[in-house]
Parts: sequence; C-alpha cells; structure tokens
Amino acid sequence: MQLLGDLFGAVYLYLDSMAFLFLSAVGLIIILGMMGITNMAHGEFMMLGAYISVLATRAGLPFPASVLFAALMVGCFGMVLERLVIRRFYGNLLQSLVATWGVSLIISQGMLVAMGPSLQTIPMPLGGITVGGKAYAAYRLLLAVIAIGLLIIMWYVFHRTKFGMRARGAMQNAEIAEAMGINTSRMYLVTFGIGSALAGFAGALYAPTTVLAPLYGASFLAPAFVTVVVSGGANVIQGALLTTIFLGVIEGTSSRLYGTFVGRMALLAATMVILRVLPTGISGYLEAKGERAR
Repeated sequence: MQLLGDLFGAVYLYLDSMAFLFLSAVGLIIILGMMGITNMAHGEFMMLGAYISVLATRAGLPFPASVLFAALMVGCFGMVLERLVIRRFYGNLLQSLVATWGVSLIISQGMLVAMGPSLQTIPMPLGGITVGGKAYAAYRLLLAVIAIGLLIIMWYVFHRTKFGMRARGAMQNAEIAEAMGINTSRMYLVTFGIGSALAGFAGALYAPTTVLAPLYGASFLAPAFVTVVVSGGANVIQGALLTTIFLGVIEGTSSRLYGTFVGRMALLAATMVILRVLPTGISGYLEAKGERAR
C-alpha cells in the first residue's frame, strides 16, 4: 500500500507539473509560436479569465459554464485588441513586446483600481481523494485530463481542418496565402482571438487554486514563455507536447525532492541547457532530423 501511495504521488505530481506548463502556455502557443507576436499581456489575459469566471460563478452561473464564458469574453477582448493595437506589429518581435507590455500594465493597473488588491476566490471543485494515506486534490487531476484533451483538439484543428491549414498558411507566408484567396487580415483576427480565449480559459481553470490579484498572471508568464520557446516554431503543438513532458518531469522531480523553488530553478536551468544544445527548439530539431532522414 505504501508503494502504491508513493507511486501515485509521483504520477500525480508529474501530471500536475505538465498540466501547469501546458495550460500556462496554451494561448501563447498560438500567439507567439504561430503568429510571432511576443505577447507580454498573456498573463493579464489569464488574469481576466480568472476574474470573470469567479465573478460569474458568484452571480449564480455554474463553474464550468463560467469558465467557458470567461474564455469567450477574453477572446472577444483579444479580437478588439488585435484590431486596435496588435495588427500594427506583425513580423516585429521587439515592437510587439513593447506594445503588449504596455497593454499588460494598463490591464493590471486598471484591474487594481477597479477591483482592489485581491478578490476572494471560489472553493476548489470536486474535493479530494485519498491514496496510500495521503490526500490529493481531485480537481488537479481533472486539469491534467483537460490539458491532454485540449492538446488533442488543438492538433486536430490546426493540422486536420481547412481553417487550421489556412491559418498556418497565413502565418507562414501572408503574400502567398492572399494570392490563394485567403483573407489574412480576418485570419489574423480570428487566430489571435482563439489564442486570447485559450489564455482566458486556462486562467479561469486555475482560479480556484490560488488567491486572485491583479498580478495573478505573473506566476504563469515565465513557464508559458519557457514552454513555447523550448518547443520551437517548426511544429509548435507537437513541440509543446514533448516540452511539457520533459520539463514537467524535471520540475516535478525537483519539486518533490527539494521543494517548489528548487523545482522552478531546475526548470529554468533545463531550459537554458536545451536552448544551448537545440537553438531552434525541440520541434525545430525534429523537423531538421526528419529532413536529413528523407
């Protein structure tokens, strides 16, 4: 029984770390990995999703519906932002970084003025389970299942549907896409909205797990960028899967043995080593290896 408990605890911690890395990065996978926009407001998008879901739940909406409502609202906000600001910075990573950093400050400080320094969150759903004499939050297992399902859906949408093919074509070469009749301006708008909605969705999912504050998204920003950058841009969704597994095991093992702080430091150290060895990221390395094999 003790062995079973230790095994379950290790698997639980690994799944939790992997889910955290992927869900932190899910919106950024599209906005940075596919669109090339360095979205420094990604954490604020997640914060907006968390605030909206909590306020909607308090207003009487069931929590699952509140999460979807938050994703929709943040997606609409992202589309408005794309039309007003983001569309001017496609293809320029540095300028988009500065512009979205300014947006992040406006959102966080505006939320501080409007809602105060903190917001009481809602109880974590589903309660707990006990394995080997130790209690675990069942909701965090659900987050891992949601992360896996979301990864599969994203892969299918962007690799097996007409919309996904057009979206990737518009991001890779706008001129050729326009020559083939694709409205790239509309495609950018919709794709940025999807990325924003996914960020709001992830932020809403994690709302019951922590204290809500205007800087709520800051804890997700570094893991999100680490995951996307290590994934690489060749096939960012496939790269995200491999990255979250690899980095999740590293962070989970380090956190289990030495604590959360050491786990985060191990995550950053592993990132620097990977980028030193694989400067184009994991997906870039796999694509280059596949081309050599052919």
